[in-house]
Amino acid sequence: MDSSQTPAIPAHSGPEFRAVAPAWHTIVLLIVLMSFSALGLVFADRVGTHRPRGHIIQYAVTIAFEWALAAFVWFGVRRRGVSIAELVGGRWSSFMDVLRDLGITIGFLIVAGIVLQLVAHLLKAAPTRALKAILPSGTTEMILWVAMSLSAGFCEELIFRGYFQRQFAALTRSAAGGILLQGIFFGAAHGYQGWRLMTVIAVFGIMFGLLAEWRHSTRPGMFAHALQDTLGGLLGRRLMR
Repeated sequence: MDSSQTPAIPAHSGPEFRAVAPAWHTIVLLIVLMSFSALGLVFADRVGTHRPRGHIIQYAVTIAFEWALAAFVWFGVRRRGVSIAELVGGRWSSFMDVLRDLGITIGFLIVAGIVLQLVAHLLKAAPTRALKAILPSGTTEMILWVAMSLSAGFCEELIFRGYFQRQFAALTRSAAGGILLQGIFFGAAHGYQGWRLMTVIAVFGIMFGLLAEWRHSTRPGMFAHALQDTLGGLLGRRLMR
């Protein structure tokens, strides 16, 4: 063979099936997430009623944990020359792009709300004691809850739909495999909510994955995730009575 010729690149090695970080990095991240989820599942029934300052500390620790995980993702993808902007899916080029993503966000939440209500009804899933116990009360807690929701919207979409979805797609050589696996682990990461709600959350994660695949971006998902968490917390106590 002529040494000047460039070897053919296999069709399955396109960008969509390229790992964005080393395998060891993904394994470590999964171990951390599943370990904390398991602790939440074990101690969920021991969650007591609201104590003064308890939520403030909890919210602050959660925010720090979310950003620490996002920083670890950044550390891992740098090993493969991938930027955070690439995981997010580019940048807005105009204000109309922002409005379009907001419109998609609203439509997605309406459809997801209908689907998740059906799944929750079939599973007889209801808010757990642990879930009710973390809801905010008072102005300071509500402000911190919004900050935590915004952090979750960015960090969790970056981690699950920006990072895991691509990693699992590369592993399975399938976009569908990436969407399904990240959704399963997304649900599994919420151990404190119990297995029924974990299943509902896994379905939600799969829907977020489909949205990210369709838009080739996590931005609408970030909007939707942050908005859903924010409203769920601020209105939660009234809705769960």
